[in-house]
Amino acid sequence: MMDLPSLRRGQYDNKERTQAVAARVEGDKIAFIQCSFVGVQDTLFDVGGRHYFYRCHIEGYVDFIFGRGQSVFKRCHIYLSTGDYGFAGPGSITAQRRDSGNDPTGFVFKYCTVDGKVQAILGRPWGPYSRVVFFQSKFSDVIVPAGWDAWTYVGQEYNLEYAEIDCYGPGANTSQRVKWEKQLTQQQANELLGNGFINSDGWLQQLPAYH
Repeated sequence: MMDLPSLRRGQYDNKERTQAVAARVEGDKIAFIQCSFVGVQDTLFDVGGRHYFYRCHIEGYVDFIFGRGQSVFKRCHIYLSTGDYGFAGPGSITAQRRDSGNDPTGFVFKYCTVDGKVQAILGRPWGPYSRVVFFQSKFSDVIVPAGWDAWTYVGQEYNLEYAEIDCYGPGANTSQRVKWEKQLTQQQANELLGNGFINSDGWLQQLPAYH
């Protein structure tokens, strides 16, 4: 289990540090087009509901995209940075929460670019059935070879649904990934990557600018 840095520990001075969430997204059918979310830890709190992020810049270091959202991130720039803090060690991009195998939530990243100044894993679970998928995304060498971490769910990795599909770039080599990374069936991939994942009722087409 990887021990990641945390702002909450206050290890850099005597002051207690807490979350500094840049955005809290709570509610169904919310879209962000070409927006920026900048922070270090817990940048984007994707609390719950169906959400669509298009060509957004999301920046942080530890668990900076987290929550129980059912969300698609399309053509977004995921940027790893510690801001003004001199942390050592790898961070974590996602901490998705999913509480059961029937829970429809998850984070799906499509055609994204992942790069930055520091290294990180793709994600670790905030819930026992955490689900994150990266599809046809470009990874620079900032991605730690193991890719994922089980965090507090060591021994329950079979419930986690972490997958990479047709990703590319220096950080996309999966030869050293954790052995429990999921190999999705075609049906599973279609369910997560298709419009039905967040758009079964066609709400995205009603946006003024949908891509």
